[in-house]
Amino acid sequence: MSQRVVIDPITRIEGHLRIEVEVDDNNTVTKAWSSSTLWRGIEVILKGRSPMDVGLIVQRICGVCTYSHYRAGIEAVENALGTQIPLNAKYLRSLMQTSLYMHDHIVHFYHLHGLDWVDVVSALSADPAAAAAEAMKYTNKPIAAGEGELRAVQEKVKGFVETGKLGPFANAYWGNGTYKFTPEQNLIALSHYLKALEVQRIAAEMLAIFGGKSPHPQSLVVGGVTSVRDMLSPARLQEWKQKHATVTDFIHRAYKADVLMAATAFSNEPSVLGGVNVKNFMSTNDFVLANGEYIFDQGVIMDGDLANVSDVNPDLIKEDVSHAWYKSDGPQHPYDGTTIPDYTGFVERETVYGKLPTLDGDGKYSWVKSPRYQDEPVEVGPLSSLLVSYARGNKVVVESVNGFLAEAGLPVEALFTTLGRTAARMLQTLIVAEEGVKTFDAMLVNMQSDESTYTKPVMDSDKEYAGYSMIEAPRGMLSHWIRIKGGLVENYQAVVPTTWNAGPVDANGKMGPYEASLIGLTLEDPTKPLEVIRIIHSFDPCMACSVHVMDFKGQELSEFRISPNGQ
Repeated sequence: MSQRVVIDPITRIEGHLRIEVEVDDNNTVTKAWSSSTLWRGIEVILKGRSPMDVGLIVQRICGVCTYSHYRAGIEAVENALGTQIPLNAKYLRSLMQTSLYMHDHIVHFYHLHGLDWVDVVSALSADPAAAAAEAMKYTNKPIAAGEGELRAVQEKVKGFVETGKLGPFANAYWGNGTYKFTPEQNLIALSHYLKALEVQRIAAEMLAIFGGKSPHPQSLVVGGVTSVRDMLSPARLQEWKQKHATVTDFIHRAYKADVLMAATAFSNEPSVLGGVNVKNFMSTNDFVLANGEYIFDQGVIMDGDLANVSDVNPDLIKEDVSHAWYKSDGPQHPYDGTTIPDYTGFVERETVYGKLPTLDGDGKYSWVKSPRYQDEPVEVGPLSSLLVSYARGNKVVVESVNGFLAEAGLPVEALFTTLGRTAARMLQTLIVAEEGVKTFDAMLVNMQSDESTYTKPVMDSDKEYAGYSMIEAPRGMLSHWIRIKGGLVENYQAVVPTTWNAGPVDANGKMGPYEASLIGLTLEDPTKPLEVIRIIHSFDPCMACSVHVMDFKGQELSEFRISPNGQ
């Protein structure tokens, strides 16, 4: 007899994502539903506004990757108006994106995804001396992993336990059989979890040097950037480079080492050897190395065929809302997309926790739309970015991926797993950190003969314009689409990474990456579905990017009453 499992919310810090699965008598997932339970109304807010205000408004879509939306909004307007920005502005934007990636990916692995791999309770019984020796297996210069440091971490966490104030370590499935680290390995990763809290602050400061602040930077404008004095200040430039070196050191000596440790410990764990059931991948060019050159390549891979990569065709992107809480006559291209809510509610039924309101899988069940490329679901994110560049023969990516696989003793096929998705994010962070220095150096050279950072945009209010931007946000390919009429925003749509991955089933019955990734997964205990959480967290869900409720005048748009249990 099948059972329904409900996980809501599934994200640790930023919520609104609900996952439901149906398991059979063997506790194997046969059906899955992904739902975001808040509505994003940013597109509605933008109508009638000046295109010059777009960037500052759309960055409020998210409180994590604010810079990505800020940049995408600015560049969509520039594309529409045909504005070509100076090379220095491109470099500065890329350096800010580098800072964001180094911050975001570290926070994701340790503070959003780490406890899916690390059993904190187990770490309390570890031998610090043995743990220090274990850390040397994965790097010859481990950070925050000496015997004394590990003992101090152990005592600190024991203090949390004794007071009963577990903070971020509360409400977890400690002792679950799918945890595979030894007590000593858990202690190493726990120490890095705490150390990462310090390092992520430094990475955030990197972004603020050229962005003004973080989150919600303010130095981008249509036509370029405003952080001219920072670019021309030797002290500010040196500050960025010093912080960059500190964060890069942590990536090498902790982040990479911990993923290698996980690759070894979890090499036979079924819940990390699957998780990639949609084998279509898409990414775009990003991270300027020189004028016209990028760190990562654009392209589309279908059916996991690395021998065939096609160019991304923006005309082939559409959004389906058959099972989303919106009205539409059919799939819409983003230029013509609408944002008309059509909420239908939940269905009460029995679950493993008793009777609860649940998603109506046969009807509408999410505030996330279902983007499709050539009518097919596509995964976006670090794994997609690396696979496309790898298939393109990108030298830096090929060497990085092959090097990691050799160190971990894994075949290329291991990339098509939850472990592979997690490793790809680490490798992307490492590549961005190392190659970002080249962007920094290229800017210094260019500044010797060119200090320009701004081109004045020209807009004729009697003309109509249409434009878009495609960039790689930390969670994958992000595109913003704008139509301008009478000097104001006529229509706006943002197709964000988590929408590509988390969207519900479409009109053709095709599931998106989240839902498909769970089919066939066997749970040790349906009441403690750690395996589901581990797979979904490997995508780095960011539901604020997918949903939002606001009206800039404070006026009510619509009212929806949803209690914590889904009613």
